[in-house]
This record gives sequence, structure tokens and C-alpha cells, in this order.
Amino acid sequence: MELWLNQLLHWLALPQYGLSSVFVVAFISATLLPLGSEPAVFGLIKLNPDMFWPAIVVATVGNTLGGVVSWWLGWGSRHVVNRWGHSSSHARALIWLEKLGPKACLLSWLPIVGDPLCAVAGWLRMPLWPCTVYMALGKFGRYLVMTSLLLWVF
Repeated sequence: MELWLNQLLHWLALPQYGLSSVFVVAFISATLLPLGSEPAVFGLIKLNPDMFWPAIVVATVGNTLGGVVSWWLGWGSRHVVNRWGHSSSHARALIWLEKLGPKACLLSWLPIVGDPLCAVAGWLRMPLWPCTVYMALGKFGRYLVMTSLLLWVF
């Protein structure tokens, strides 16, 4: 079992590519595509413990840039949402997001709703730079907590 786990971690970390793989996986996982980047970050750090902070920073940057792409997709897709988004829950969510403003992007780290949240922030034409800062803070916190828990608690 231990050999299998080590091989899995070796494959997930893609040590021949290292931080660039973490960046790409984190970037893609921040778009609306269903992919998690935590296993790649964990695998790289597990195989190279001295890469803890570089991996966290690179994953944060990649995931934040992916969130910015989602923001731009939301900004450009406003007319599509106008066609199908007239439910009462949709209206309540928009009111809630408009009230919070860019600070809502702090929740971009959440599974399932975090990535669409970035797109909705763009759709609502929230300011890009404050949204980006809040995205980065939330995503940095997620990577720091998740990776630390995986390394030292479990």
C-alpha cells in the first residue's frame, strides 16, 4: 500500500515539471472545469518538503489568475444569464452579492460555488482589482490550511 501511495504522490507531483505543473493545475481548477488542485500541491510538497512556500505561492497565483479568467467570462456573458436567470433564488443571490461587493470574492475558495462566484462578480461588473485581491486572499488561505492539514494532521 505504501509503495502505491508513493507512486501516486510521485505522479500527482509531476516532479519533472514541478511548480509549472502546480501552476497549470491550479489555474485550470479555478475555472468552471471540475478539477481539484490540492492533490497536486500536496504531492509536490510531500515529495519535496522544501518546496512548501513556493508551491503555496505558485498555486495561489495560478488559482487567482484562473479566477480572473472566470471573472472576465462572467463579464462577457451577461446577456446569456439574462435569458435564463430570473428565479427568486437567483435574484436573492444577486442582491446578496451586490451588497457584499468585491469582498464576496473572498469566498472564491469554497468548493462548488467559489469558481462560479468569480464569474458572477464579473457579470455584475464588480471592480476587477479588488475582486482579484480578495480572490487571492481566500485562495492563499485555502492552500495554506489544506496543505498544512494534509501534511501535519493527517
